[in-house]
Amino acid sequence: MKRLLALLLTIPLLLGCTKTAVNGIIQWGEGGGTDTLMRPLCSYTEGYLDGTIALRNMTGGTGTVATQYVYDKPADGQTLLLGAENPAMYDALGLSVLTYADFDCVILIGSETVGVTVAASSPYEDFASLIDAAKANPDTIRLATTAKGGLPWTVARFIEAVTGATFNEIPYDSDATARTAVLNGECDVTVMKLQAGLDAANEGAIRYLCLFSDAASDALPDVPPITDYDPAFSAYLPWGPFYGVFVKKGTDPKTREALSDAFLNGFREPAYQTLLSDLHVEPLGLCGDEANAYINAWRTASLAALNAQ
Repeated sequence: MKRLLALLLTIPLLLGCTKTAVNGIIQWGEGGGTDTLMRPLCSYTEGYLDGTIALRNMTGGTGTVATQYVYDKPADGQTLLLGAENPAMYDALGLSVLTYADFDCVILIGSETVGVTVAASSPYEDFASLIDAAKANPDTIRLATTAKGGLPWTVARFIEAVTGATFNEIPYDSDATARTAVLNGECDVTVMKLQAGLDAANEGAIRYLCLFSDAASDALPDVPPITDYDPAFSAYLPWGPFYGVFVKKGTDPKTREALSDAFLNGFREPAYQTLLSDLHVEPLGLCGDEANAYINAWRTASLAALNAQ
């Protein structure tokens, strides 16, 4: 009887060993844009992996903490970096010696349009009035950022390159906390993705002063593109945050391709495509050389803004 009981207890463990166990490291906090996209994608992808993806938020250093953590793990495809665009510029910003050149892209999920946003009660009625105030009082208007290399910080570099306006930049852990800082009056302005700010805008809690784009959005048809303020911004467009899943370079190509196949299937699930549409994320679904070309073009535009200052 004891031997039979021991055997019965062993069977689930043996079965469990046949399942894929993957760790997914999300480089931004819970509730932020990256987190919002990665969790459902991994849920859909699990069915195609015949296993589970254990997710963990690992914030800090504009995503460098998570990026370094994944890089320090073996190149075996068992630890995934679930990240945004930030590592593409780490070296240029002095944040890390690592960039996406040190990883292989499993899938690029999508990209987003972003906008300059203020609380509904803000005295700044449009982007021009914000820039006039910032130029009249340099480094005083409080900009909620997600630290050096984060989305608001990067867009502030574009704004500085074209207009000369500078802000008092205050770092937060994620899009969600930066948004809260503007809503509760801790900060005056931030840069928000449509997925992060659209509901608050529709509810009248915040206002988008402009979109960092050369065209209006169907989601906010009354918000002008930033090129309406100054066509010089078109030199840096199109540009926006992107999201992807990565493994450490050196991972066996067959393992990476298997992961890409699984994530592409999860990405193509109708429910996930509906989520992307609802969040106003432009689907990409790129892998391999196409993904690398996209990241390199994004990096080129970002370097141009930094070099123009």
